[in-house]
Amino acid sequence: MTKTMRSDDAVAVTAPASKSASHRYLIGAALAHGVSCVRNALESQDLERTRNILCAAGAGMRALPEKTGWEVRGMAAGPRGNSADGTPLACDVHESGTTCRLLTAVLASGRGFFRIHGAQRMHERPIAELAGALTRLGARIRFEQTPGCPPLLLEAQGLDPARCNGLVTIGMDISSQYFSGLLLAAPLARTQLTLEPGGHKAVSWPYVGLTLQCLEDFNIRFSVQTRPHAEAQWQDTDDAKRRAIQAVQPGCLRVTVKPGVYKAGSYTVEGDWSNASYLLAAGALGHVPVRVEGLRTDSLQGDRAFLDILKNMGARLAVEGHSVTVYPSTLHGMDADMSSCPDLAPTVAALAAFAQGTTRISNVAHLRFKESDRITAPATELRKAGVRVEEAPDGLLVHGLHPTRPRLVDGLTLVTHNDHRIAMSLALLGCGASDTNMATRIDDPAVVRKSFPDFWKLWSRIA
Repeated sequence: MTKTMRSDDAVAVTAPASKSASHRYLIGAALAHGVSCVRNALESQDLERTRNILCAAGAGMRALPEKTGWEVRGMAAGPRGNSADGTPLACDVHESGTTCRLLTAVLASGRGFFRIHGAQRMHERPIAELAGALTRLGARIRFEQTPGCPPLLLEAQGLDPARCNGLVTIGMDISSQYFSGLLLAAPLARTQLTLEPGGHKAVSWPYVGLTLQCLEDFNIRFSVQTRPHAEAQWQDTDDAKRRAIQAVQPGCLRVTVKPGVYKAGSYTVEGDWSNASYLLAAGALGHVPVRVEGLRTDSLQGDRAFLDILKNMGARLAVEGHSVTVYPSTLHGMDADMSSCPDLAPTVAALAAFAQGTTRISNVAHLRFKESDRITAPATELRKAGVRVEEAPDGLLVHGLHPTRPRLVDGLTLVTHNDHRIAMSLALLGCGASDTNMATRIDDPAVVRKSFPDFWKLWSRIA
């Protein structure tokens, strides 16, 4: 007789703080007039880069007791760089694309001379679309090496929407962070600024929704209008409809932000659905249920979609308040359009390796421009474990091994490709296997410090 497992049989872990929200709320607090408390902000390498640059540009930050967050003194006069005739203020983003894109826009809303640079991989990641928008708003930008990529020199004189009739259209084919960066900078502009997504498609829109939530919390005034097609009349969108938007078409949405002051106050960062995905997936693939606490099931984070993905693959789960429990399950393949939640693609690819049938991951061509090529990297490593994987221009086709499992032969080393999300997704390959310490099976387990420093500590409890 099969034992029915209850949620109280589960191994319970707490989700780390949202990386995306931590960046946004620390930026908001740094731009506010006065002192704020940002509680439960994630401690990671990426957030350290954001904090360091904000402090160099004029903010002050002090750790709250017992590492519960940060007390932030805002830069009332906006970001300040060095004088344009001197050495630029060095802004080292290292490998944080979020830091690079959000802060390039935010620093452009201030005054002074900045140099934005990072690790070599960052110098291969495009930022031309954002640079073009900022140039139209009055910034002066010069690329030092590869045109359209960091390192770059930024001479900021504030943002002047009058230079482009108050409207900026910006392509979002590669990243939604261009749009989010401009939204965060817009309250500091001289007049109101209207932003429209352009290009061929708008990827990862839920992250923009998270940015709008941040602006709303900091008392910034904005309005959202939508239309069914590019020739139709614009219609005002109320808050409830705006929060429900999961995807947009270029030319069919616009956001108008009024000049304003970020409101100092007390803010708490919610749990991270992106990093929780590995923990939840372990519940489906292992021998015991896993309960992840500290998650908002009404979150605007796009990676909340992982719940639906798990359900569609046949996983059994339970949602109770701010926790999700996932039970060991037999999975099957599915078609997954992951344009709104691309960071989940490596996780879903690893899940698919255990499933029955084929899983198609699509509409994520822009993953080739992340910390690694997140289409080729998971395909390469899954093949080492005996999984048949095909690359497509916009995603992956993973042929599941059920009823068998991925094979981790003695001496096999899996490669992280210097990417935290690849490392954490590869950890899933050891689920259900006896005496398999995945931290010793990959070449660089420490790469998880970028976004989830406590990953291996939590993993030892559930895998």
